[in-house]
This record gives sequence, structure tokens and C-alpha cells, in this order.
Amino acid sequence: MIKVMRERHCKPDNGEELKKLLEELRSKALQRNGSYSFETLRSVDDHSVWLSIASWTFAEEWETWKNSPERQEIINKMVPLLSEPVRESVFEVAR
Repeated sequence: MIKVMRERHCKPDNGEELKKLLEELRSKALQRNGSYSFETLRSVDDHSVWLSIASWTFAEEWETWKNSPERQEIINKMVPLLSEPVRESVFEVAR
């Protein structure tokens, strides 16, 4: 299992729109093979910071979703709402 963490920094006044797009992304991701869970968190200290944590059974399934046109369409809508590039980290569960 892998965990994909993506940190996004939202421009002022774009939080609600970003939240809607993250909910759409979550909904579609959870329909994909290998998708296990998807959480969206917002920083308590800085409301412009959002963190998504997705769990996938295998890295290959994440890569398939990551590169899908369906996902890219949603991501393209997010880009103008962000104040800096997305930071992504992928971890595997230690056993």
C-alpha cells in the first residue's frame, strides 16, 4: 500500500472553490481500482494550506489515476486557484 500526500496553497478567497474540486477529485478517485481512501485536510493555523492524503493498493494504480485525462481535467481547474506549485510525496507502508 502507498500513501500519496499532496500539499496545496490556495490563493485568498478561493478556498470554497478548491474544496469543491477536491471533493470531485475524491469522488472520482474512489471509483478507481486500487483506491482505498482519500482525505482532505485544511490547516488550522493557515487556512490557505490544504493537504490531500490518498491511499492506493499499488503504486501502478496511483500512476494510472495520476495520468488519467479525467483527473487532469480537474487538476487543470485547480491550478488558477493555487498560489504555488503542488508539493507531492509518495510513501509506502513500512512492514
